[in-house]
Amino acid sequence: MQNAWGIAIATIGLLMFLGGLTKSEFVVYRVLAARTRLVWGDNVHVFYVAAGLIVAVFGVLVTMGIIGK
Repeated sequence: MQNAWGIAIATIGLLMFLGGLTKSEFVVYRVLAARTRLVWGDNVHVFYVAAGLIVAVFGVLVTMGIIGK
């Protein structure tokens, strides 16, 4: 079960990273970016690139069993 959660977390992080990198027009990303823009302003895409990388690395660590034992 740990591998499934880790893969899911890493996938979400990767999607956040790619959405921020490409400034995606996908509906879910646009809604999240609109809410985040209230705090981060024009740096919303940079936030999603950084946060996506952090979440993806966390997911990989969970999958490997380093975190979340």
